[in-house]
Amino acid sequence: MRKKLFVMLVAGSFVIPSCSPKNEEADSDESAGMEETAMTETEEPAMNTLTDEEKAEGWVLLFDGESTDGWRKFNGGEVGSAWKVEDGTLYLDTLKKEDWQTSDGGDILTDQPYENYEFMIDWKISEGGNSGVIYHVQEGDYDYVWHTGPEMQILDDDRHPDGQIEKHRAGDLYDLIEASGDATNPVGEWNTIKIVSNNGNIEQWVNGELVVSTDMNSQEWKDLVAGSKFSEMPDFGKFTSGHIALQDHGNMVWFRNIKIKPLD
Repeated sequence: MRKKLFVMLVAGSFVIPSCSPKNEEADSDESAGMEETAMTETEEPAMNTLTDEEKAEGWVLLFDGESTDGWRKFNGGEVGSAWKVEDGTLYLDTLKKEDWQTSDGGDILTDQPYENYEFMIDWKISEGGNSGVIYHVQEGDYDYVWHTGPEMQILDDDRHPDGQIEKHRAGDLYDLIEASGDATNPVGEWNTIKIVSNNGNIEQWVNGELVVSTDMNSQEWKDLVAGSKFSEMPDFGKFTSGHIALQDHGNMVWFRNIKIKPLD
């Protein structure tokens, strides 16, 4: 979607008094000639595209706005039919439920694992909705993406029960670190988040504001995990590389402008 902003600049008129009608006419013509309208146009970048500057910096698109190419179901298989692409967004259609998730939905993840990167994505959640972006995800003998990967929470804080729980709100490093502030926009509006993963150093950003920072190699991290719901998951939070996943939590959620920049 592109929005255009028109700025009108109108030059002032200057008329020099004269007792001569001829001079008055000439001055009037000159004044009219000085009046001009300058129009400048500012455009927002198109959705699901990269600017020339981003390309030069090494950013890569992970969603083309037209298909689920580059994504697949957790632990193998094509993306389920509940994940749909419409109007340049990737969204979860939760019309048919299956337990706490969606029938033919499930968590999806990037085809490729990543290590050391900046990852950006726009999200919009439904009223009372819950979802998340999980990173450093491993596959194999794990039932869910969050058995290995930390989660940046996506939530309607005002309506979902988790909004009343510390470290479970939007922008939090789920059940581990509370965001330093609420930088999210109201439900129904888009939010832009960034996850930076660099040799175990993690940053989570919401709408341009750094809200979480931690070191997964530290004793503090081990203590955080030990004091969380993940303490009984032996491989949780032990990897500093892996797939990036979008969570099916049984609520409608929309994504767009998904991109990554390797830091290696």
